[in-house]
Amino acid sequence: MKVIIVDDDPFVCISLKTILQAEPDIEVCASGNSGEAAVRLYEDMRPDILLMDIQMGDFSGLDAGAEILEKHPEARILFLTTFSDDEYIVRALRIGAKGYLIKQDIETIAPALRSVMSGQSVFGSEIVTRIPKMMERSGSMDLSRYGILDREMDVIELVAKGLNNKEIAQSLYLSEGTVRNYLSAILDKLSLRDRTQLAVFYYKNMEN
Repeated sequence: MKVIIVDDDPFVCISLKTILQAEPDIEVCASGNSGEAAVRLYEDMRPDILLMDIQMGDFSGLDAGAEILEKHPEARILFLTTFSDDEYIVRALRIGAKGYLIKQDIETIAPALRSVMSGQSVFGSEIVTRIPKMMERSGSMDLSRYGILDREMDVIELVAKGLNNKEIAQSLYLSEGTVRNYLSAILDKLSLRDRTQLAVFYYKNMEN
């Protein structure tokens, strides 16, 4: 896979390139140090994945990501940052980023790139545990346009809160098999792959 790295710290770019180039399936085809550079490099090279910092001056990584995704909704953007601020996470989700990782988790970067390449959304464990609380601060949502039934909506909300199938079954007075069937139908209707994508989808579509 071809990857572009963008970070305002040249040393971070060099370090990440060194780490990722050691992986046989990853080619770092370019790097940059600003949001403007990210937009330009993406347009010029169309990488498989753009690995990008968030705080980079007046035109941030989030600004660059929003501009790129507006023109290229298929773009795979993975944010890598030292900041796990809720506001950043919310905006990254809403613009359509494929993931949000914390820089300290260096060993997770290559596996995260592969997961994003395979169509998954990737969020660091620290962030995943905080998504339900962020959701509680939002409003409600209506998924009827996707053919989601009321009972399926109940399942979605509990998945988004981090409950497993057994806990959902107990909460809704269903069997675990029925919960699995509901979950399979939900993922099919929403064209999603797994529970993490479902939780992210739910949060991104909340009505404020």
